[in-house]
Amino acid sequence: MGDLGLHPPRHRVAPRAVAWWTLRGVLGGGIPLIAALVVFVSVESWRPWLGPVLVALVVLTAAHAAVVPSWRYRVHRWEATDDAVYALSGWFVREWRVAPLSRVQTVDATRGPLQRLLGLATVTVTTASASGPVQLVALPDAEATEVAARLTATVGRTAGDAT
Repeated sequence: MGDLGLHPPRHRVAPRAVAWWTLRGVLGGGIPLIAALVVFVSVESWRPWLGPVLVALVVLTAAHAAVVPSWRYRVHRWEATDDAVYALSGWFVREWRVAPLSRVQTVDATRGPLQRLLGLATVTVTTASASGPVQLVALPDAEATEVAARLTATVGRTAGDAT
């Protein structure tokens, strides 16, 4: 095993990540919008002030869906080497995480309903760090499976105390 050689991660997430983040944003904004719409239709006395709230929710949800997913796509990067896992994430606040494989405790691949629909997965690399796990989000499903398997095998051969 070589030196960690700190560097920004090289690989982009899958282009379908934009659709995933867009759907999550629309669904997240859609829930309060539907609740406000139900109240708007049901409670006549609330309509004068709830109308502008509905308009604001629609505008904010649409703006979020139009801007944030593609912005996040331009920022998010990942890399898994024989020495470390690197992840760069965020859309407004950027976070660069590096987990040396000698510190890795578990490697998991997860696929939520929207991710399965789009053929995506997230690889979560857990260490004893107080900062939490390193996540490689929005990888193509087959690539996530391969990365998780390769990391698991490499971690098994890596000397370290995983703490």
